[in-house]
Amino acid sequence: MQDFIAINEQRAEFYWWMSSLFANELTEENLSHYHGAEMFNYLSNLALTPELVSPVALFKDALAKLKRRDDAQLELAADFCGLFLSTPKTGALPYASLYLCESGLLNEKPAQDMAAWMEKYQIAQRKEFNEPGDHLAVILDFMGNLIILANSASTDEKREALMLEQTVFITDMMASWLPTFTDTVKRQDKFGFYHAAAALLVGFIQLDTQFLKGE
Repeated sequence: MQDFIAINEQRAEFYWWMSSLFANELTEENLSHYHGAEMFNYLSNLALTPELVSPVALFKDALAKLKRRDDAQLELAADFCGLFLSTPKTGALPYASLYLCESGLLNEKPAQDMAAWMEKYQIAQRKEFNEPGDHLAVILDFMGNLIILANSASTDEKREALMLEQTVFITDMMASWLPTFTDTVKRQDKFGFYHAAAALLVGFIQLDTQFLKGE
């Protein structure tokens, strides 16, 4: 049981980290942490899993380039705005509706689906993050909370049910559009930091799906 709890805490930590990365521009303090020993050790531990060796290496390379970049925080903030706060033609907007619905509009069915998930588990969106429910950061934050719910389940049956729900959530709310999103980020992100982050996220989600299915 202790191993189960620890693994889930590590999984939730990853999703929450990625949620914060795609939610807001990184600050100087964030960048200092990204270049520190704690982040290096964290990434090195992720790379102990063969499936994550390549995406972790890509992310480490992006961090190394970032350390050499002039005005790194300002330039990365400009990258963030250009990718995630622009238009579908020039950026890579992080909303599931844009990738799953033909209308090309925000707040389509994926946003309604997220509202239903939140209502079902009484997990609220952070009030300070005023974005549609199908924003990638909202989806990832919810996934972290759904994982932690399994740790507090009172019976084995409830724990198993919550783990199954995580598989469904990944399939329906993330795996269905994140590869396309990542390809779009790759095309638009000339520096490559956010593409490396998106690629690491996709790699982790694929691995997490195998874990949840017991493969």
